Amino acid sequence: MTSIALLARVCLVVLFPLSGIDKIVHWRAAMKQATSAPIGGARFMLIAAIAVELSTPVCIVGDWHAAMAALILATFCLVTALLFHPFWRFPGFWSGANPEGTAHFWDFLKNLGLAGGLLLVVVTSTGAAPRSGAPHAAASLSQTTVTTGWIMHHTP
Repeated sequence: MTSIALLARVCLVVLFPLSGIDKIVHWRAAMKQATSAPIGGARFMLIAAIAVELSTPVCIVGDWHAAMAALILATFCLVTALLFHPFWRFPGFWSGANPEGTAHFWDFLKNLGLAGGLLLVVVTSTGAAPRSGAPHAAASLSQTTVTTGWIMHHTP
């Protein structure tokens, strides 16, 4: 992974571990928000959110099953947007007449943008866990194919 790709991944996921830690430190406030969801299971949702926010960024930045981790985190962002930022329930959210609705609108779009960035990690990832000191599986396969083809065409 290039330095730019690593920096991009760090920038993309830096907020999630901080959010997970914030949920632990401010458990009661996080539980209050979780109970505002239109579905039950607030305690389970909160524990799952913390686990996702603390683990998937490490996998994405460390390039260890990054595609799967990014897919999980993208799904998390979309579900969070739909459950906790229902801007459409606030009349006048776009006109500025309802500041709470406007805030939900921008948070919804932020989550949508994060999901998009994470889906880019999914489609650009090799899909394999790299071995220590070895190239990714896709690069190894490509190199083997080229080498095998060369050997087959250039053997005496």
